[in-house]
Amino acid sequence: MCLTSLVHICRHVGAPSHLGNPGGRGSSAHRCHRNLPFSRDPWPAWDSRPPGRDGRDGEKGEKGEPGIPVARGLVPQKGEKGEQGAQGPPGKAGRTGNKGSPGPPGVMGVPGDKGSGGVYKTEQQSAFSVTRRTMAKPSPNAPIVFSHAITNLNGHFNIKTGKFLCRIPGSYYFVYHASSDDSLCMSLMRDGDIMASFCDHLNANTYQVSSGGVAIYLKKNQEVWLETNDYNGIIGVEGKQSVFSGFLLYPH
Repeated sequence: MCLTSLVHICRHVGAPSHLGNPGGRGSSAHRCHRNLPFSRDPWPAWDSRPPGRDGRDGEKGEKGEPGIPVARGLVPQKGEKGEQGAQGPPGKAGRTGNKGSPGPPGVMGVPGDKGSGGVYKTEQQSAFSVTRRTMAKPSPNAPIVFSHAITNLNGHFNIKTGKFLCRIPGSYYFVYHASSDDSLCMSLMRDGDIMASFCDHLNANTYQVSSGGVAIYLKKNQEVWLETNDYNGIIGVEGKQSVFSGFLLYPH
């Protein structure tokens, strides 16, 4: 049955009659429209009309019932930890931060190995050791001449005058060992001033050795020597020599 026939039937509806007996089952036919109560078929292919517009949204539903509360004293369980994701690409380098304050001093390290002995430069060395080899007595109140040099570093001791000339300002140590056959008084002089005196008085025909030493400070070009007074019994022979020595302790 088509739509036109249905409309025609609707327009010529007569008075109701008595309900007749059911008719036999008819042959299958195409339904006219899918929106009719008796139609369930899809839109027929021969109908090229577009479908109708969507209907309006329905009303908002009622609020649902609240969920079951967690029992008192229980804590919701944390889910299992997921697998670690892939490492992302490195980010851009940040700006340099402000310089921090210095940290506390570190612990002192262990002492290092002992170094090798140092040596002053040659021009900073001064030392001498000279001997007197004669039985002749020196002149009183005059420098004693020591004619033989054992050591005379940098030539600061003058063999001819018997005087040491300071070329390096600093502290020096001077010492003598004198053999004598008579009373002897020895004085260590610095520029004519007595720094120290030593005396030994002997009887005739007696030999003796006397010694004396002193550390003094010398300025550049100051001179040091030994001299006697009237007690001038110093001698110098084999087995009975007299020695005068001096050396720089440290310059300053």
